[in-house]
Amino acid sequence: MDVTTRQTRPAPARAPRRPETAWSAGLALAVFAALRGAGALVITLGAWWEGRNPVKVLGGSWDSYWYLSIATNGYGRTQMWPASDSIQSDYAFFPLYPVLVHLTGGGPVAALAVAWTASAVAAVGVYRIGERLLGARAGVLLVALWASLPHAVVLSLGYTEPLLCALAAWALYALLRERWLWAASLAVLAGLTRPTGIAVAAAVSVVALREVLRGSRAPAVWAAGLLAPAGWAAYVVSVGVRRHELLGYFTVQRQWGSHFDFGAGTAKVVSKVLTGGDVTIPVAMTVATLAAAVLFAVFLLLERAPLALLAYTAMLLVITIGGAGFFESKPRFLLPAFPLLLPLAAAMAKARPRTAVAVTAGLAGLSCGYGAYLTLLAKVPL
Repeated sequence: MDVTTRQTRPAPARAPRRPETAWSAGLALAVFAALRGAGALVITLGAWWEGRNPVKVLGGSWDSYWYLSIATNGYGRTQMWPASDSIQSDYAFFPLYPVLVHLTGGGPVAALAVAWTASAVAAVGVYRIGERLLGARAGVLLVALWASLPHAVVLSLGYTEPLLCALAAWALYALLRERWLWAASLAVLAGLTRPTGIAVAAAVSVVALREVLRGSRAPAVWAAGLLAPAGWAAYVVSVGVRRHELLGYFTVQRQWGSHFDFGAGTAKVVSKVLTGGDVTIPVAMTVATLAAAVLFAVFLLLERAPLALLAYTAMLLVITIGGAGFFESKPRFLLPAFPLLLPLAAAMAKARPRTAVAVTAGLAGLSCGYGAYLTLLAKVPL
């Protein structure tokens, strides 16, 4: 059959590549390193001023302590709080990050090495998505905006968000290029990283379903759609097996105070803030972050972003807003939702360079200051 008569589906629209693409990717990484390096430096100086060990502050605070414990001793640690009837089990934490920390040698230094490496890989992946959709300049600005978020300090800590961001960014990039098995494989790893990793699997499965509904019979499409949730499901099932309870993982989460309440808890706190109740700085910042995320989600939808990005960010928003638990942690849960910044990056790419620099510098200053406040002064869990 003459190939000219075959019906083919056009490739996804994208900005044209230029010879300086590799240079721009390096620039994006350098910008990211400068912004997050500045944030880490501020925390380091603040920790020294207080007589604290900066490495322990960055690599061993809050949830990092649990990951280090798993990396060193494996699972099985339970912490009980008789005063509140709270039982906190380390089965709430997914295994990929502590496994990598263990393989790297264990301890806060290893935790930071894994997290910082993942952050760098994530920055390049975020750039690639921005560059593919909007061009190189917007790609660099997308990375700069992401690194300047108020809670971007988490990208400098021994947490799982850097690893999830890296896996999510490259999985979404693979989807945009229709590299189905790469996308599914990265989704499996994302599902082994943290609970919100299911958002990556959702993106892969939703896009695969669209292709099937369009008549695709490609084995790679079917395999990707079915394989993507396997990592997340495997860990949830393994917790159930270990606890001899089918839904044991969700019991663990509920004992931590985390469950899905369809946004009732979020609405209650937002109402308190809006009616002038006595609230803390982290709570007010969380409400502002959620409002901005919803607004940017509307912009992303109006800009008709690719389905993969819409499905991914929608799942993150549903999990974050609809879940009850540590309210002040919600901005951290949204840190991997970098596609929400695409409309803003596109607008800044059209502005004068000095305007873009001024906006980025202002956001970076806020990020450095607020990050130091969260890690050194605030008494709320990140």
